Amino acid sequence: MRVVEYHSNDDVRIVDKPVPRIGPGELLVQLRACGLCASDVMEWYMRPRAPLYPGHEPVGVVAEVGDGVQQFAVGQRVFLHHHVPCMVCHFCQRGSFSQCSTFRATRLDPGGLAEYIRVPAPNVQLDVLPLPDSLSFEEAILIEPLACCIRGVERAAIRPGDVVVILGAGSNGLMISQLVKQRGALRVITVDPIAYRRQRTLEVGADIALDPQAAPLLAQICAANNGQKPDVVIVTPSKISAMQQGLELVGPGGTVLLFAPPPPTEILPVTPNQLFFQEITLRTSYSAGPYETRQALELLQSKRIQAETVITHSFALQDAAQAFHLVANPGNALKAVIIAE
Repeated sequence: MRVVEYHSNDDVRIVDKPVPRIGPGELLVQLRACGLCASDVMEWYMRPRAPLYPGHEPVGVVAEVGDGVQQFAVGQRVFLHHHVPCMVCHFCQRGSFSQCSTFRATRLDPGGLAEYIRVPAPNVQLDVLPLPDSLSFEEAILIEPLACCIRGVERAAIRPGDVVVILGAGSNGLMISQLVKQRGALRVITVDPIAYRRQRTLEVGADIALDPQAAPLLAQICAANNGQKPDVVIVTPSKISAMQQGLELVGPGGTVLLFAPPPPTEILPVTPNQLFFQEITLRTSYSAGPYETRQALELLQSKRIQAETVITHSFALQDAAQAFHLVANPGNALKAVIIAE
């Protein structure tokens, strides 16, 4: 079978590997589509572990069913989650699924960008979801990234009437802006230097879209918000400068949510005095669990999150190198998906 093998953003290969053999409780799934994530081109994270077999947003069709699997059948359309928690450990009991050792140990074989994928038994049990016929494979690749956005918005603790600023209007920023609006935010302000992205976020429900290069950003936000700072700032870029900006923008009693990780050697300077006396909450959000994937599927199926507003480019599997190049240098692009014929 053909598999995408990652060495660097500029060295993405198509290689041949044997089709995986499955064991009891497992599934073999034939890939139909897989989205690409910004983390797939995060070189500080990817290159030290290369060669890698990436892809964590796959959907496909069940090709083979292992002994003991009764809830799935050959030919069934499914979503596969690449990590699953144990649901019983200390972290799972607290809802911190991404901190569970089982979550971090489970993964798809060889990865989501392979013509056939072996799904381990724990994943089959907890987070392989049947896809309704009304949802296309291309739309369904958004289940995993949308689930991450749902978890981020939940951890931001947004309340009805809040004013929310979202730094970055990429695919995640667009989905987050829709979720925030649905949670009752009074005003959603997105910030992005690219005009195309600002226009797209207005089309999906943001109230205001600002160019950070047009004028000092804090002044722009206060002018658009009756002279006040926002209640919540969600920082989608992984840059330290954006995180610092989030802390500078948020109002007293507010929350800053960091949605993407910087390299481990980078340090975020904070002023504890400001955090203390202004009661600023600083939170992070990493990945998603089985509750959020189910919510994401329902939102996509009901069209409350519209996939066509997020997905802008599609590529054939053999053109994976072009897809990775685009995601690493997105410009006007939002979400890219790889289609397996």
